[in-house]
Amino acid sequence: MRKLIRPRDGRMLAGVCAAVASYFKIDPTVVRLGAVVLAICTLGTAVLAYAAGWLLIPEEQDDYVAWNA
Repeated sequence: MRKLIRPRDGRMLAGVCAAVASYFKIDPTVVRLGAVVLAICTLGTAVLAYAAGWLLIPEEQDDYVAWNA
């Protein structure tokens, strides 16, 4: 099962576009360009959707165990 998770690698700002690209298995550059075009066409309203994605999509966790936890 696929999960929508913001990756630590390959992100430009917050990793929202990278997460969407990974989920749909497409190139992150296409998603980033689409986000920019959408932000311009919606007069910035898409920026609110990006911010919501930043808050709602969980970030990828590290695979290591902290020694001093």
